Amino acid sequence: MAEQTSSSIVVDAPPADVMAVIADFESYPEWAKGVQKAEIVEPGAGDRAEQVYFELDVAPIKDEYTLAYDWDGDREVTWTLAQGKMLRALDGTYTLVDRGDGSTEVTYRLALDVTIPLIGMLKRKGEKILIDAALKGLKKRVETL
Repeated sequence: MAEQTSSSIVVDAPPADVMAVIADFESYPEWAKGVQKAEIVEPGAGDRAEQVYFELDVAPIKDEYTLAYDWDGDREVTWTLAQGKMLRALDGTYTLVDRGDGSTEVTYRLALDVTIPLIGMLKRKGEKILIDAALKGLKKRVETL
């Protein structure tokens, strides 16, 4: 990944529970801010999709795109942009670390690029908004299930 933004949060649940919520794409519109629709286009092994179509509307980004996923058990999931309209790149990673006390440290890294000219500062701001919303939404979703 090129320039990227990252942030971490501690979720009061084991990694398997956190990854189960990450892998449940159809529920994203219920908890992931800005996600209007999430639909598996290419299922993978078990509950781990290989490609997912999204409709996103969270300023400054509004787009329809498909992400390709690569899973490493309950430790990490990475994705890259397979197809997008406004987005030229959307590469990310969730890394889960078991803290040994029933909680998980979740680190989200994201790098995005858009087809319209944007200065780096605005891209980083967009990444930060997406990351913060995703981590807070993930934490809330996992801890209330």
